[in-house]
Amino acid sequence: MGRVVITLIQVSGISAIPENLTSPNSVEKIIFQALKNDPNFYYYESINDLLFELSLRKNIISSAILMSRSSVSFEVFSTSRCNPKYWHLTSNGGFSLKSGVFPSEAIEDIFKNGSLYGFECATAIMIIYYHAVLKSIDQSLFNQLFRNLYLYSWHADSDLGIHSKNMDYIIPGDVVYFNNPDVNPRVIWLRGENAVLLSDGRFFAHGVGIQTGKEIIRFLNENRKPGSTISAYQTQYITRPAFNYLSQFSRPMRVNPSQTKFQYAVIHHNQPSISCEQYYNFLTRYYQ
Repeated sequence: MGRVVITLIQVSGISAIPENLTSPNSVEKIIFQALKNDPNFYYYESINDLLFELSLRKNIISSAILMSRSSVSFEVFSTSRCNPKYWHLTSNGGFSLKSGVFPSEAIEDIFKNGSLYGFECATAIMIIYYHAVLKSIDQSLFNQLFRNLYLYSWHADSDLGIHSKNMDYIIPGDVVYFNNPDVNPRVIWLRGENAVLLSDGRFFAHGVGIQTGKEIIRFLNENRKPGSTISAYQTQYITRPAFNYLSQFSRPMRVNPSQTKFQYAVIHHNQPSISCEQYYNFLTRYYQ
C-alpha cells in the first residue's frame, strides 16, 4: 500500500523521494506523511518546491497557534478594530494598510499588539496566511508583493492563489469549514467556523481556540435555534494557498515582482464567519 501511495507525490527529474527528506518527529515529517497517505496526486517541479510546501504548511500551523495565544478578539464587521498606527479601519470593517507602512510590520503588529484588534474568523485565516508567507519568504519581497494589503473576510491578494475545493482528505495546514446550518439568528456569526488543521489533529478556529473537531461541532450545536435537531458538521471543502506558485518567491528573484497585477474586487458582504466557498460564490456572481 505504501509503495502505491508514495507514487502520487512526483517530483520532476527524480524517480524516488528520499525518505530522510524531513527530520524525524518534526512537524514537516507529519505533513509529509499526510501527503504520502493522501490518495490525491501531487506534482512538484523540484524537491525545493516540495520542501517549500512543507515549510509553509508548518508556518500556517505555527501562525495559527500564535494567534490562539495572542489577545486578539472575535468581532463582527461592525465592531472590528485595528491599530490605527498601521491600519485604516474602513466603514465596512476592513483593514486598509496605511500609506508608508510596511505590510510585514502591519501583519506582525496584529500578533504583537493583539488587544488592539478584533475581527471575524475568515479575516483571521487571511491574517494567518499572510503571516505564514512572511515567515516563508524574504521580508523585502513580501513587502513588494503585498504593498496594497487589505484585510476583509476572504478577500486575498492574487499572489496568494487562495482556492477552495471539495476533498475527503485533509493535510495539516489546510483550512476546513464547520457549518452550522440551523444557527440561532441571535448569534448569526456562529453560522460556522473556519479552522486550521494542526499537526496533532486538532483545529484552531478564531473565537473558539484550539479544539478537536467534535468539540467545535458541540460548541456550534449549543448555538442552534431552540429545539433544532440539525447538527453542525465539518464540510468536505478545504482551502489552501497556491503552494507551488508561491514557492518561486522563496528563491532569488531575477526580476522584481510586477508593479501592476490583477487584483480581485472586494466583496463587502457583511456576513461574518462564511466559508471561502461562499465568498468565491459572491465573487463569481459579481464578475458575471
